[in-house]
Amino acid sequence: MNKTNKSVKTADKAASAKPGEAKPSLHAIKGGKPALVKSPPKLAVSKPAAKPAAAKPIPLKAAPPAADDAPVIALNLPMAKLTPAMASYFKKCQDRLGFVPNVLVAYAFDMTKLETFVAMYNDLMLGESGLSKLEREMIAVAVSSQNRCYYCLTAHGAAVRQYSRDPLLGEHMVMNYRVARLSKRQRAMLDFAVKLTASPWSVEEADRERLRRGGFSDRDIWDISVVAGFFNMSNRVASATDMRPNTVYHGQAR
Repeated sequence: MNKTNKSVKTADKAASAKPGEAKPSLHAIKGGKPALVKSPPKLAVSKPAAKPAAAKPIPLKAAPPAADDAPVIALNLPMAKLTPAMASYFKKCQDRLGFVPNVLVAYAFDMTKLETFVAMYNDLMLGESGLSKLEREMIAVAVSSQNRCYYCLTAHGAAVRQYSRDPLLGEHMVMNYRVARLSKRQRAMLDFAVKLTASPWSVEEADRERLRRGGFSDRDIWDISVVAGFFNMSNRVASATDMRPNTVYHGQAR
C-alpha cells in the first residue's frame, strides 16, 4: 500500500469514530505524512457546593420584669392593723386589680393618714367632674414628668395607656406631653397644670382665660388645679421615701 492510501484510511478511521468517543485529530507534519494526535481527556467539572441552609431566626421573648418593689419605701414604718373599712378596700383592690397598690401599703402605718389619702384620691380621680378620667390621669403624668417621680410616672403612665388604649400616648405623656398629638383643650389643660407645677407664682388671669376659651368651666379649672396640686404633693412624698411602684405596672396595656 502506498503512502497516499494509508493517509486515506487514517482519515476514514477518524471520520468513522462513534459519537461520544474522542475523535483523533489530524496533524500535518513535515514531509506531508499526517500523524494521529489524540484529543486531551475531558476535565471533570465539579458541581458547585450546596449553599448552607439559612439559619432560622430565633423568636425573642420579652423577659419578665425583675422585681423592683421591695421594700415599698425606704423608711422603717411597720404596717398597722387595718380598720374594717381599709381591710375591705384592700380586698377590693386585690379582687379588681390583682394587687394592692404600693402607695396604699406605704400609708398603712397610720390608719388616719391612709383613710384620708384614699378618700382624697378617689374623690379627685374617680368622682364626678367635667374632666374625664383619662384627662385627670394625663394631668397626673404631666405633673409627675415635670417632677420626675418614678412611682407616679410608672403607675399613672399605665393608667393613661389603659384608659386611652394607646400605648404611644402613655409614652409621650411620660417623656414629654408636648410631642403628643393632643387636642387644643388637652394641650391648654396640661400647659396650665405644668405651669402650676414649675412656677406657680406666675399663674395669672390670662392662664385661666385660656382654659375658658378651651371649653373649661370655672369648676373644671378648680379640678385641674386640685389634681395638679395633689400629684405635686404625692410626687414629693414618693421621692422623699423612695416609694417603689408595683412591678406589674410596667407591663400593663403595652
